[in-house]
Amino acid sequence: MDRLDKRITNLDGRVTEKIYSLIAEIDAVRASWRITNSVAPQVLDRLTESAIITSTGSSNRIEGNRLSDEEVKSIYRNINIKKFKTRDEQEIAGYIETLQFVFDSYEEISVSESNVLWLHKGMLKYCEKDKCHRGNYKIGPNRVEARNHSGNVVGIVFDPTPPHLVRKEMSELIDWYNGTMGLKHPLIVTANFIFEYLAIHPFQDGNGRTSRLLSNLMLLRSGYFFTKLASHEQVIEANKAEYYKVLNHTQTTWKTDHEDLSEWILFFLEVVKIQSQKVIEVMTQDNFERLLSEKQLVVWNYILRLHGAEFSRKDVISGTGITAITVESIIKKFLNMNKLTRLGQGRATRYKHGAQNLM
Repeated sequence: MDRLDKRITNLDGRVTEKIYSLIAEIDAVRASWRITNSVAPQVLDRLTESAIITSTGSSNRIEGNRLSDEEVKSIYRNINIKKFKTRDEQEIAGYIETLQFVFDSYEEISVSESNVLWLHKGMLKYCEKDKCHRGNYKIGPNRVEARNHSGNVVGIVFDPTPPHLVRKEMSELIDWYNGTMGLKHPLIVTANFIFEYLAIHPFQDGNGRTSRLLSNLMLLRSGYFFTKLASHEQVIEANKAEYYKVLNHTQTTWKTDHEDLSEWILFFLEVVKIQSQKVIEVMTQDNFERLLSEKQLVVWNYILRLHGAEFSRKDVISGTGITAITVESIIKKFLNMNKLTRLGQGRATRYKHGAQNLM
């Protein structure tokens, strides 16, 4: 689509400079992804689980869901029960399963019309109220309306694509995406796609949530694997007012002769930058406990409960029930990370929380 190409090639020079500055910061994190090679797989699994819970809660609360992350976690842990009474619970369960599938199988999920419909259907899988339209494009108008205190419509905030043109415009958008990916920077292509998708507003309901699932898919398929460790949905929720302000302001130029996506692209990239920074924070020493495996965390918590008192390996074995060989390996790791001080040698060896004072 010439229109989609034009609006990202005719950006103001100063805006372009800001865009590529943000991209450079994000790509630096992508390039340093090797940091995870030294992290135990079970730790990555735990961080991914946390990201799914956080992303699900935030993405749905943006649209009015009332469940907290703790309530989302409970559904996540009991997802196989498949009994979700309230609409809020049904929305959460469907999003969890769909996002989990995206995280697990993004390499096999192409950006196609059938997969966009599938994501929408999967997300609303348990929503009884949405049974008639899930996985199908809208058949009626879904304008964004302004209402007064009495609930009466006083104006139109945004008028998206009418139902009879949705399939055509979605097909063109997806063709543009697949034809442009590889020719322009993937973050700019993704930001442009998500804006157009939200402007088309192809479904009767669930457009925002589906756009965020698509963002996860596109980022992962473009090599931004940190997407699985931190939630961009959480960043948007924390900046919800700005999100809608930027989106609505940018949409006023949609399909005009002077389309300007500057604000939206900068906002989208800022969200991804913050997301990438959160991953770096998680993977640093300051977040030591979050990098520990389950058994390492058990040992660490035992050491903390001693409040600085000296201990031996036998104390740890007795206090945690973990085997001697595993305890020895864990203590060695903590010593190498300067989390413990060794006192004495041989059988008399004892340990203490904290690095040795060399002064």
